[in-house]
Amino acid sequence: MSSASAWIGVDESGKGDYFGPLVIAAVCVDEETAAMLRASGVRDSKRLSDRTIADLAGDIPGLCRTSVVAIGPAKYNELYGKLKNLNRLLGWGHARAIENLLEAGCPATRALSDQFGDERFIKDALMRKGRTIELQQRPRAEEDVAVAAASVVARAEFVRRLDRLSEEAGLVLPKGASDLVDAAAKRLVRAKGKEALAAFAKIHFKTTAKVLSD
Repeated sequence: MSSASAWIGVDESGKGDYFGPLVIAAVCVDEETAAMLRASGVRDSKRLSDRTIADLAGDIPGLCRTSVVAIGPAKYNELYGKLKNLNRLLGWGHARAIENLLEAGCPATRALSDQFGDERFIKDALMRKGRTIELQQRPRAEEDVAVAAASVVARAEFVRRLDRLSEEAGLVLPKGASDLVDAAAKRLVRAKGKEALAAFAKIHFKTTAKVLSD
């Protein structure tokens, strides 16, 4: 894999989900591996079922280097409490995922992600290893197969970890933010106390205030 043709795609899962972690994944590809990803059916995870995502996520690491940064609810709440800004937290996660690939030998000279904020959030979080890489952010970046592959890897890890948290909670923790999520949060508080929310949910969401005020 040459640096001239290699690039990194980055995407996240869990940003809009009250329960569960925030997961950022990065995938290193070149033209050859990008073609193999397309041929295997890789596309934006929002257009795929959880079963297909799980199957594809098992294949992607065999085709190209991947990196996953998973921030569990407790760590997420700690970091959000310090940074006070979701885009800054996303930038930190993107930077770590990019640097992990560079440390593993990915020769990419550019990294592509969806537009979520000022690219300085990523640049400021990059340490020495990542400072030479060109960052590109654009709307609908998932149309790029490297970003699509990253979205698949991130979503599969998010679902796996959410299932594990559901087992720990003793009840199903739904995806997203909805009336079902509110109801599950209320059951969790009744069963384990309001302090338990920080171990399972992103407590800065409005859901927390709604649940605790009822």
